Amino acid sequence: MEGETSYTEKEYDYAISKKVPVLGFVLDSSVDWPNEWIENNRDIRKRLELFRTKVSSKMVSFWKSPDDLYGRAGIALMKSFASNPREGWVRASEANTSEMTAEITRLSRENGQLRARIEADIRTTVDAHEQKINELIDGLRRNVRYIYVWRNASAGWGEPISTNLCTVFEVFAQDLIDEGTNNTLMASLAFHHVGQDYRMHYPIPSNYLKAFIADLAALDLLASSKKRHSVQDTHTYWSLTELGREVHSRIRKNEILKGLVSFDEDPEDEDTEYPF
Repeated sequence: MEGETSYTEKEYDYAISKKVPVLGFVLDSSVDWPNEWIENNRDIRKRLELFRTKVSSKMVSFWKSPDDLYGRAGIALMKSFASNPREGWVRASEANTSEMTAEITRLSRENGQLRARIEADIRTTVDAHEQKINELIDGLRRNVRYIYVWRNASAGWGEPISTNLCTVFEVFAQDLIDEGTNNTLMASLAFHHVGQDYRMHYPIPSNYLKAFIADLAALDLLASSKKRHSVQDTHTYWSLTELGREVHSRIRKNEILKGLVSFDEDPEDEDTEYPF
């Protein structure tokens, strides 16, 4: 105490006078307080109650245990820091000097240069990846392939049909966004080149399908599907890789922007499985 006022109350009054944010934490009246910590002087107890009343006139938090006080104070402080940001005090020995200002300027300039270099490296990496995608698409288009389709009511494979690996990939990709079987890929490839005029049983030679899948897998465009299937399911499933999805998306986007994407007038049955 100093005179009739405790130092705690003097600090509280001083903070209020300086508009410093004040957080009040008052012991809940239901808590049993140890006898040795209870003030016996009636006058001092009266002043203490008046101080509690003063503090409680503002928004306060009532606590019942040390852990309770710890949690409430921690949360209240974080909220106060966010809602009442303040400059704080700086010791004279830590105040800005001309040398410190020069160092801060140098570091700021160096930071800007490093950030610019990082951005340039990122752009270079992105440009290199874009170039890789474009070169991959061009390579697919340059790779000419021939396929045979066994048409309905035909006695043989007929004449070879010219295509390229990019077309094969795009036909496959539409089935492999999720996953597809060898049967599905055969049917889609046959349908793309001759419409619905193809037999249901092996519409294209299986060795041709294997060669197409091997080429595209070597380019990391498709891979075996990771999804689980029942033990009774003996089909082989394929799906696009991340690179395959990106290449398919690039080709598809370019075709859409050029107005090259169209829809077939005749609808197909969904989820058709072929018995071969």
